[in-house]
Amino acid sequence: MDSIDPILIGIVVLVFVLYFMAKIIRIVAEYERLVVLALGRYSGTRGPGIVIVIPFLERAIKVDLRERFLDIPKQTAITLDNAPIDIDFLVYYRITDPKLSVLEVDHVVSASLNIATTTLRAVIGDIELDSVLSKRDEINETLRVKLDDITERWGLKVTSVEIREIEPPRAVQEAMNRQMTAERERRAVVTTAEGEREASITVAEGEKQSDILRAEGKKQSAILHAEAQRQSQLLKAQGFAKALEAIAEETKNIDDKTMLLQYLETLKAVGESGSTKFVVPMELTSLMQQFSSKFIEGDKK
Repeated sequence: MDSIDPILIGIVVLVFVLYFMAKIIRIVAEYERLVVLALGRYSGTRGPGIVIVIPFLERAIKVDLRERFLDIPKQTAITLDNAPIDIDFLVYYRITDPKLSVLEVDHVVSASLNIATTTLRAVIGDIELDSVLSKRDEINETLRVKLDDITERWGLKVTSVEIREIEPPRAVQEAMNRQMTAERERRAVVTTAEGEREASITVAEGEKQSDILRAEGKKQSAILHAEAQRQSQLLKAQGFAKALEAIAEETKNIDDKTMLLQYLETLKAVGESGSTKFVVPMELTSLMQQFSSKFIEGDKK
């Protein structure tokens, strides 16, 4: 029994020392601060890193500096035109002054939650229902500015306000649904009319292009036909010219004897015909003289 007591005493002393050291030495993260009160008076904000707090004399309150959010449950507010609507939203905030967040307000998060709900009702009460439904971003900014003005004295900065859902009364919802249905039908009619107009324009444009192409084809065909006729006439004229040139060239080699013989052959053909008419050349005498002289010349040669 005597050998056990010193061991137990040592263990108790070690546990007490460890507990006492844990109370004295605090490890503060980068995003945390300790607001220290010494005998009830503010003695400073400590951290991050290793911080020593004297037990029984000092009290340390941990404050988180990270940006956090408040989930504001659904709240019923009355608009300027006396329409009740349900709104739920989020408030994003962060502690900028740990001292003020501890000394100026009992519980900064709960206080911010309560002030957010009352500010929401005040803001919505100054806006008509249509504006509430259509100007959500403006309402978010207005809420942020008003909340930030109030919570600034608590060392809390409101960084953003986001409305998640706005639920108008059932009658308003039904009217909105009817309006949306009418708007969709109107857009469908407009879209159909626009499509028909575009189709008509496309068809007319196609017919126009077709007419232009047909006219252009006829024009080209007429041009080609005229060009072909011109080429044909030109070739015929060139052929006639060549023939006349050949005849003229051949006539240069025909002498008087040949012409005389051709003349006599013509007279012979006329005389052999079955006609009862007599053909007497008007220049028979000169013809016979030419004939005689030609043959006499031939005999002399």
